[in-house]
Amino acid sequence: MSSAPIYHPYILPTILLVAGLSLKSPTIIRSWKDPNSRATWLVLLFASAVFVSVTPPNIQKINAFTGVPNIAAPWTYTMINAFCGACLTMLITWREEPSKRRESRIRKVWITYGAVVAGLWGTFLMADVPHTRTRDLDTFYANTPWMREHIALYLLGYLISTVVSAWMIWTWISKVREGWLRAGLVCLQLGHACGIVFVTAKFLAIGARWADADWDDLNVLVAPPFAILGGTLVALGFILPVVGPFLQQWPRDQLTYWTLKPLARAIRRVTPPAATAPVGRFAPLDLRLLQRQTQILDGLLQLAPHYDRSLYQKAYEAARAREKESTARGLAGALAICSAIESYGNRNGSEQSIKIGSEVTDHMESISRMLNTPHRLRNFRQSLFNSVKATPHAP
Repeated sequence: MSSAPIYHPYILPTILLVAGLSLKSPTIIRSWKDPNSRATWLVLLFASAVFVSVTPPNIQKINAFTGVPNIAAPWTYTMINAFCGACLTMLITWREEPSKRRESRIRKVWITYGAVVAGLWGTFLMADVPHTRTRDLDTFYANTPWMREHIALYLLGYLISTVVSAWMIWTWISKVREGWLRAGLVCLQLGHACGIVFVTAKFLAIGARWADADWDDLNVLVAPPFAILGGTLVALGFILPVVGPFLQQWPRDQLTYWTLKPLARAIRRVTPPAATAPVGRFAPLDLRLLQRQTQILDGLLQLAPHYDRSLYQKAYEAARAREKESTARGLAGALAICSAIESYGNRNGSEQSIKIGSEVTDHMESISRMLNTPHRLRNFRQSLFNSVKATPHAP
């Protein structure tokens, strides 16, 4: 079918938006009182609803399900204008600190778009649109009483939101320094530019019908790609500042969590039971990482009386002569920790007040990596002890 190129591109942004909505909904619901969370959820919800609703097959299904010709039009246009209201709300929430003024502006946005939605349904109910159109409804009914106003109202609501949002971003973006927020604003600005092209193409095609001309290709072929691209960029612009920091931090936390596993395993025998309170494997990563770090630090506290700082220093100096700094710290720390664990097992601790310092606590990941290479650690330990034995004593 010739319509395939028009709606196939909607598949990817629809999947991404629905996936984003599904993944973020539990977190957003838990923090529903936060205006930022509410606005994010509404943007994702209405953006998903728009992309699900606007494809020709789904338009046909909505019409067939209700038995009302073209009722998909007010439904889809309602979702579009609700998305516009959510976008403006999100921008206001981002830009302004909590205040009565911000609450008033957000309330006015929803009152305005609530009136637009009411107007959409009112004009549709008064219009006579018996012939179902899935691709060219805007131009086909451009001269139909009340449907003409219906189409113009939805496009004006979309255009006003786009222009106002673009202006708000333009006056704000130069003051933004946070990377993910700035990236989101750039996507929003590009998306709004596509939105302006979309509305312009629609109005030109409709205006041509009013003038008894045929520019329907602008409506059927030119406008949809800009709607797809613009809607995707706008949704992405709102998602990036929310999801971006998580996507940036999660790999780091995951790498740290797994890197510390050998050290956590080695030190487990001296960890107090309170430090190993069970945390499910499906618990948030930051909670599991915090527990692992706490377990290690508690274990180091238990090992402190058995820790030999002079051994660490000798090992570090020997390793530093042939290894880079992080590797030398890791080898020295791993050797000193292993020695302390052995001493702990033999109950040969010092009675002096000893504290394991930053030479270990600041290099736990490097130490853990070395513990994960026991053969290398054994060779280093043997070479260190051999060199100590070979060192002549002063007369």
